[in-house]
Amino acid sequence: MSSLSQRFLPSPLRCASLLALLLASGALQAQNLNALYEAARAYDATYLSARSLAESAAFKAAQADALRLPSASLTGSATAAEIHTVTGASVGNRNATVGLQGRHPLFNRSNSATLEQARRALDVSKADLEAAEQDLIVRVAQAYFDVLAAQDALSAAQAFKKAVSEQLASAKRNFEVGTATITDTRESQARFDLATARELVADNDLRTRRTVLDQLVGRSAVEPKGLAVPVALPPVLPADMDAWVATAEAQHPTIRKALLGQDVARLETEKARAGALPTVDLVGSLSSSNTSGSGTTANVNRGTATTGSVGVQLNYPLYTGGAVQNRIKETVVLEEKARQDLAAARRGVTLGTRSAFLGVQSGLGQVKALEAAEASTKLALEATELGYKVGVRVNLDVLNAQSQLYDTRRDLSKARYDVIVNSLKLRQAAGQLQPQDVRSIDALLAR
Repeated sequence: MSSLSQRFLPSPLRCASLLALLLASGALQAQNLNALYEAARAYDATYLSARSLAESAAFKAAQADALRLPSASLTGSATAAEIHTVTGASVGNRNATVGLQGRHPLFNRSNSATLEQARRALDVSKADLEAAEQDLIVRVAQAYFDVLAAQDALSAAQAFKKAVSEQLASAKRNFEVGTATITDTRESQARFDLATARELVADNDLRTRRTVLDQLVGRSAVEPKGLAVPVALPPVLPADMDAWVATAEAQHPTIRKALLGQDVARLETEKARAGALPTVDLVGSLSSSNTSGSGTTANVNRGTATTGSVGVQLNYPLYTGGAVQNRIKETVVLEEKARQDLAAARRGVTLGTRSAFLGVQSGLGQVKALEAAEASTKLALEATELGYKVGVRVNLDVLNAQSQLYDTRRDLSKARYDVIVNSLKLRQAAGQLQPQDVRSIDALLAR
């Protein structure tokens, strides 16, 4: 590399400075939820594993489909022999044979059941992939809004620390002029130290949340967009919990998978019963052999012979040592297990849907309450500060009012994020969560 090229290559320090400038200028724009979800779809190992499994199930179903199709095989052989008799005579014999054999199943109940099972297994893999996709949406949204909540918590901690710092400075001035006691200063100092500790905890939590989001989407230094200000959270529609439960029972991947599992168990019983039924195949063969020889004997067969045959082959099991009967008993018990698995899946989905619905409704109520609390605590702080100035309130009252205000703001932002994530979880519980729901969440973000 030339010295001129080296001269114009950016150093690590220059790169860091450039990155800082880009961040400060907003050149590296914050990313919305849908962009990070698409990144996760191409990176997350759990989702990619489920997708690969679904793709492999399609090929497995194609393998089973071959059981009902005809099969053909090509055979060939070549032999050479030389015989020496006691009289000194010798015979050389060479034979080459080429054959074509074919088979077409006419009746095989076991193969038919196996084919149906493979198709059900393909549907199961599709349900698993759908569930994995819904799970990925929720995980990305959770990590996304966890970062935003941690950012708001850090901002609240920093604002509280700044307010306490100002109160500490005021307490020190008042003590110096004799208008306040040392108690006010010590109370402010203690609260300032506590605010510093809270800031450190909030900063560490933000770093942790960022790491989780970065690892989930396969990127570094991800900067999520915040909510628009003001933000209007959408209501839960439909507002009837039973409607959500009915939808969940009809569409949830877990229930569909359990229903398919019940079908697979039933088909397994049919396969077991097919072990006592005959099978009928159409078979055919065509072969050509060429024989040549040499020697001193007179009877040496030479020439080419062609042989063809076609027929129907019946195979009927007469005695299996009780294996078929015991296999049937086993599969009947497994059918009962599949029915119980379906019942458990329905109960679990119903409970999850009801819990998710109540969680969203409770969250919306909590947001409204915290919005009212934020307004009232702000007014309370202003009144307390005024009372402190005129001497009817003490320094501790101001510190407590400040703490309550910033705690309320932190809780309010967290409650809003929880409502958004829980709304996605509700749609997941009902089996309705789709990628377009992610784009609807982006409509709530800042432009």
